[in-house]
Amino acid sequence: MITIENLHKKFGNLEVLKGINLQIKDGGIFTILGPNGSGKTTLIKTILGMVIPNSGNIEVQGENIKNSWGYRNHVSYLPQIANFPKNIKVSELIKMIKTLKNKPCKEEHLIKTFKLEPFLHKNLGDLSGGTKQKVNAVLTFMVDNPVIVMDEPTSGLDPASVLELKKIILNERAKGKTIIISSHILSFVEEIADEIVFLLDGNIYFKGSVSELKTDAGKSNFEEAIASILTTSNA
Repeated sequence: MITIENLHKKFGNLEVLKGINLQIKDGGIFTILGPNGSGKTTLIKTILGMVIPNSGNIEVQGENIKNSWGYRNHVSYLPQIANFPKNIKVSELIKMIKTLKNKPCKEEHLIKTFKLEPFLHKNLGDLSGGTKQKVNAVLTFMVDNPVIVMDEPTSGLDPASVLELKKIILNERAKGKTIIISSHILSFVEEIADEIVFLLDGNIYFKGSVSELKTDAGKSNFEEAIASILTTSNA
């Protein structure tokens, strides 16, 4: 379980997270939604230890992550933007990450799934954004970690690759893994999410299932239910 208590984060005078309290249970797909600037990426990066909060606590599997980095060995992370070294080849990057992870890796099937064979000996700087994101997906899923965190995982992917990604995510959920995703693609979220949390201006406005959100909003359409949160918050 991941437990977040009274989490605050400021960048200068801008308060991005305003006392977030959240529990993410083991197993299942937990999706973080919200408009740009709502605090989604900051929340994810605090869980990963990449952003240090001004106050509050985060525990992963009962361990406070402050000044502790060992838990990250059990977390796979897919960032929104794949910033890879430009002058190394895809195959070299995969080999390097395998060495750093020092764990059993299963990349062959993922390379075939995302049709990356023609790109293995090309420099990363010569790849399109979508192809880089496919490489990112291979690096994320080739290690068997119990927690997977993804920030806008469908960014730049073609429809066929999104479908394959969805299959992989659902397969990982079936193994009992905890999967945290931020996304703007509501159709993608509606299909896979077990639970959603909606962030707005650094606060949580809703936490529950897609069906619970529809019921609370009195809407049969997921997009309309999300829109109702924005309308209510601006009233």
